[in-house]
Amino acid sequence: MNPMDKTQRMNQLMDAYESLLTEKQRMILTQYYQEDFSLAEIGENCHISRAAVNDHIRRSEKLLEEYERKLKLVELKSERNRIYEQIKALDNKEVNAYIKVLENMDIQEDTMTKIISVNAGSSSLKFQLFEMPEEKVLTSGIIERIGMDKGVFTIKVNGEKVSEECTIKDHGVAVKLLMDALVKHHIVADLNEIKGIGHRMVQGGDRYDQSCVIDEEVIQVVKDASDLAPLHNPAGLVGYHAFKEALPRAGHVAVFDTAFHQTMGPESYLYPVPMKWYRDYKVRRYGMHGTSHQYVSQRCGELMGKDISTLKMITCHLGNGASITAIDGGKCINTSMGLTPLAGVMMGTRCGDIDPAIIGYIMKKTGMSIEEVDHVLNKESGLLGVSEVSSDARDIDKACQEGNEGAILATDLYVNRIINVVGGYFAQLGGLDALVFTGGIGENDQKIRRMVCDKLGALGVAIDHEINAQSRGVERCLSSADSKVAVWLIPTNEELMIARDTHRLLGM
Repeated sequence: MNPMDKTQRMNQLMDAYESLLTEKQRMILTQYYQEDFSLAEIGENCHISRAAVNDHIRRSEKLLEEYERKLKLVELKSERNRIYEQIKALDNKEVNAYIKVLENMDIQEDTMTKIISVNAGSSSLKFQLFEMPEEKVLTSGIIERIGMDKGVFTIKVNGEKVSEECTIKDHGVAVKLLMDALVKHHIVADLNEIKGIGHRMVQGGDRYDQSCVIDEEVIQVVKDASDLAPLHNPAGLVGYHAFKEALPRAGHVAVFDTAFHQTMGPESYLYPVPMKWYRDYKVRRYGMHGTSHQYVSQRCGELMGKDISTLKMITCHLGNGASITAIDGGKCINTSMGLTPLAGVMMGTRCGDIDPAIIGYIMKKTGMSIEEVDHVLNKESGLLGVSEVSSDARDIDKACQEGNEGAILATDLYVNRIINVVGGYFAQLGGLDALVFTGGIGENDQKIRRMVCDKLGALGVAIDHEINAQSRGVERCLSSADSKVAVWLIPTNEELMIARDTHRLLGM
């Protein structure tokens, strides 16, 4: 095959199968076949030898040809176009009109892509299927109690929730249930319509400052960071392998909770402990909920009609897990969660920031092990521990109305911790253009929003109490006319951010 024919062939194969290649494979082939870079130039760009570049190209070419041998997408498209041309040659105007419609449908199919956003937990699997790039939600749902006696599978079909109880042995079975349901309920005609899966990964360590296509290197980084997110990272990898087996032709992207916070400076992410701990054990502030903070900050800029690069924001993701982030010009400069999700503001069952000496003190007084103390701080503290009523803000509010002193104290303590962090971030930012509430409590608890904003009056924060009281789970500006800071309620949409990154990184 002459070089020109070889280039045309490879470009056709890349158009059909590039989503199945790793990021490095796509980059090298694009530079070689589309941008006409030399092996030496590619090697310099990728920091590998000329021989290694040549090896990458040959193995990638072989892989593309293997995909075509099995799937025949290029051959079928060529054959379809050949038949179109033969029919056109008959010069029948009516038939040609139908051919034009079919060609336009082919073009539309080439531009529309189905992407699944996935959030895998140790015993659950949340999902949302999007039509991209129009960002239309086709379905969503959750598979719960995976590995337990009675699993529950819930999926939304034509706007209605359909649930069934069944034994769900593992995540592989859960994914198969989902795939079968998508076809059964005619959400997709063929599973091959799904071109990409975006996986929520909690911890990427300090290696990744953005989402990335999953390859062996990414898998290893997620494994290495599992000590920092033992409940989430292993589950994320289990979900990845299950979907990879179910949809072998689809591309996969990891979207890290920690990525958005990697723009923090060392004055924000380092702890005042021996630097050896950071160098040897990577002890630092990583933060969580980054995808949520990124989404609501970008959406806030859009709603305000302003370029986010000009804005100073504080975003409050308040739910059973809670974190607050300072954002300057669209970039995180500080966030409240730390090495783990235990740090920061008070949460549903997590204590947030405490004097670290408490741990040793309680161990001596009670004889508890470090594992037992860790369990109490993560599972029996926060709103639950102080109120002795519940970790659910709705239960706390009801108890407050009944005069329960523990619930009232828990609420006051919760608000106090939030305003302490917001006040500190206000000073670090050097001012504030927007304060954003999101998350289960932030979106739905008008009382907490009111208490927080009233306490922040010294910073120029003022809300319209009537609008705030009537606002629940909808995008709305809450600030009053005389407020120096715009206050917004913006429901988060982490699944959409995952779908956007997946669509972008897979080049669809």
